[in-house]
Formats: sequence, structure tokens, C-alpha cells
Amino acid sequence: MTKIIFYLTAFILLFACNTQAQDTKHKGEQGQKTFESQVKSIATKIENITKEEKSALKLEVEAVDVKLEKGQITKDEADKEKQNLAEKRAKNIEVRVAVEQEKLNNLVQQKVEGKIKVTDSTQTYTIVIPAKLSKDNFKRHEKRTTSQFVLAFGANNLVTDKAVANSDFYYWQSHFFEWGFTNNTRIFKYDNLLHLKYGFSVMYNNLCPTDNRYFVPASNNQTNLEVFPYELADSRFKNVYLFAPLHLEFDFSKNKSNQGSSHFNTHKGVRFGIGGYGGFRIKSKQKLFYSVDDDKVRIKTKGDFNANDFIYGVSTYLGYKETSLYLKYDLNPLFENNTIDQNNISLGIRFDFN
Repeated sequence: MTKIIFYLTAFILLFACNTQAQDTKHKGEQGQKTFESQVKSIATKIENITKEEKSALKLEVEAVDVKLEKGQITKDEADKEKQNLAEKRAKNIEVRVAVEQEKLNNLVQQKVEGKIKVTDSTQTYTIVIPAKLSKDNFKRHEKRTTSQFVLAFGANNLVTDKAVANSDFYYWQSHFFEWGFTNNTRIFKYDNLLHLKYGFSVMYNNLCPTDNRYFVPASNNQTNLEVFPYELADSRFKNVYLFAPLHLEFDFSKNKSNQGSSHFNTHKGVRFGIGGYGGFRIKSKQKLFYSVDDDKVRIKTKGDFNANDFIYGVSTYLGYKETSLYLKYDLNPLFENNTIDQNNISLGIRFDFN
């Protein structure tokens, strides 16, 4: 726990210093929409994209089944066609979500530069720890399990030699993005404090090396940072993971009473979660952008880069209502065989939309 606190403190200080150094002389406001409302709008679009593509895939698969029943195609042909359709829809989701992710990145950057209206930060909140409810005043139809759409983003980096200071990667340009779905189950029937939060998420971890460098897999199964022969406009290494988070959540939301009956509220007050996650790597990709004379060159390289196929770690969050400060730390190193272990750490903002 001491190590995690150390990493959190160091990362917050470095992130704060990097943010303060940015140019803020062109501050303004972006319409009347708050940052939270715009983020929620993007989250809804991502959720709708997933639903639309899944619905379309279902109709296409049903059409293939009809052709199979009529004897127009063989079972092997049907299986192959279904696989191609699934890959196509998965690609559509990735491309469409990437567009919304870019919007989100721009939105975060504008917030950092002070160009977006924010809610009043001078508000204070009273934390009320609810008393235990008895069976007599509890509604029988109260739901113990709710579901949320999770959206998180922020800074991402690697812990090297037990430190994140003097990193080989830019602090703000290196970022993470996560989206997924969770269930939130109240552990005790008549007490609202403890909840079990579980589900699945897709996570994108990006690293931007400093000093005009890029990742090079070596013959000895090492992955090294080397200087690129041309001046790089951008060097970006991305790993995509599918993982299952599990948290014990303390929810201090105040209970609501109506005509003698008590209702449990969730995500209406201060919340604190602690737990971990485990999953596997979907893909790794490196993007390089540079110019040769007047020609602009873009190189995208896919491969495993000797990265670990599996991921597991610890995570925690603390916040009010749907918004939380979110910290994740991988317990296993990013690269499988490197002589020096480098573990991924992420710090950012998390939204849990009911």
C-alpha cells in the first residue's frame, strides 16, 4: 500500500506540473454546455454505437441462417460468412468509437486550457452515513443490483525502477481511455454501505516516447527504445486490453424516505472503491509520423512487441455521485522479457453513468 501511495503522489505532482506549464492566454468558453454534460453525451454516443452495430450483426447472422436452412450455402460457408460479418462489425465499432475518443481527447484538452464552462467548484457537500434499515420500513421491490456505463480517461505512464519521475514518456501526451459496463450489487439486504461492483471494460493505453525515440523489438525478445533516423512529429505506442474489474464499493449516498417507506440511493453521494482487474491484450500498435523533404510519412506497425498477453493489477477510485478520481496500477510488467520491469500506471477521471 505504501508503494501505491508513493506512485499516486508522484504521478499527481508530475501531472500537475505538466498541466500548469501549458499556455492559457487564450481562455474562453465553449457555449453553455458544462464539461460533464458533454462527456455524458459522448458516452451515450459510444453506447449507441455498440448497440447499433450489434443489432445490425444480429440481422446479418439471421440472414445467413436463412440461406443455410434453404440449402443455398454449406455450414462451413455459413460459419465463415458469420466470422467475416463479426469482424466487419467489430472494425466498425473500433473506427466509430475512435472518432468519439478523439472528440473526448479534444474536450479534455480544452478543459485543461480553461475553454470549457465548469460547474461551481465552491459547492460543499454533506456526507451522511445512512443508518441501517429494518425489514418493516423497506420496500420489497427495491432492486439490489443496478448497472452503469463506465467511461474513464487521463494520463498514462510506466513505472521504471520503482519511480515514474524522469520518465522516458511524455506525461500528458501519454494517456489512457477506457469504456465498459458494470453491475453494482448491494451486499447486505438492509444496509446500503457496501456494494460489489463488477463487469468488463475495454482499455486503450498510449505511450509517447521522448527524445525522438520509438520501440524496436530485438532478436533476444527485448523491446528497446531507440532514436529514429528522422525527426518525428509523433511517436505513439498503443496497447488495447479487454479486462474484468472487481471492486468493493463504499457508497455513502443518503437514503430517501417517502410516506413511511425507505428507498436506497446509489451514486448520489460520496463513493469509494478498491479492488483489482484481470484480462488479456487484444492488440498492440505503433504509429510514427514524420516528414522526408516535402513528403509526409505515416507508419503503422502491428505486432506483439514482446508485450505480455495478460494483464492484472490493482485499482481504486474516490468521488462524488457519478464522477471519481481513478487510479490503476499493473502488477505485471508491460514487456514480458525485458531485463528491467516497467509497469503501467494510469491516473484520471472516471464516470459511472446509471
